[in-house]
Amino acid sequence: MGELRYAQYPSLNRRRVLITGGASGIGEAFVEAFAGQGAQVAFCDIDDAAGNVLAERLEAHGPGRLRYWHCDLTDLDAVRAFVAEAVEWLGGLDVLLNNAANDRRHALEAVTPEMWDALMAVNLRHQFFVTQAALPVLRQSKAASIVQMSSIAWMIPSTGLPVYVAAKAAIAAMSRSLARELGKDGIRVNAICPGAIATEKQRKVVLTAEYEAQVLAAQSLKRMLEPEEVARLALFLAADDSAGITGQCHIIDAGWV
Repeated sequence: MGELRYAQYPSLNRRRVLITGGASGIGEAFVEAFAGQGAQVAFCDIDDAAGNVLAERLEAHGPGRLRYWHCDLTDLDAVRAFVAEAVEWLGGLDVLLNNAANDRRHALEAVTPEMWDALMAVNLRHQFFVTQAALPVLRQSKAASIVQMSSIAWMIPSTGLPVYVAAKAAIAAMSRSLARELGKDGIRVNAICPGAIATEKQRKVVLTAEYEAQVLAAQSLKRMLEPEEVARLALFLAADDSAGITGQCHIIDAGWV
């Protein structure tokens, strides 16, 4: 196979983009990919060190304009404040990428009502309320696209993290419902369902040699997927090239499901 070359989307140049959980992992790849397209990017996280380093690096070398915010997405007052400040800085909003999540493992028997609420807050609830806060400005865009991060975890289904799996299934369902509800406003809503993605965190915490062997045995393509590959799918779903696509759950899993 020859050298791979990737698309540049003219429609994403100067497009106004908001990304949650953008300091590391797949979120970092999203921020870098959109900045590389010349988009204006506002992103948030709770890891200030990583977020500030990423912003400084991309501001120095990328064509896009970007800014980092600290935001605990489990705090809905902070969510609303972040969206308001980011939209003001961007001068509007065209693309919302609801990415933030935490897939920490948890045993079924160990889940308490308090743990359930905490896991849902970090994996599901903020996607709804960030979207709700952003809707007034998205309705003003002529090319609005919402991209929500789900997972194939609910399709396989995964074990050892039942609340996370439930949240990711809910995101896929919510995306379809929002797509139907917001279509009249010209707002597209799609979900991305990644498989095993070799982020730095996954390599440290989850991707043991044994688990990687299991992943590769399940996949059609016998290699690990990288965060940049998920980001390239998000670029397409935000660009005018996908203007007729909404209400779908787009799987990127190297042929696992």
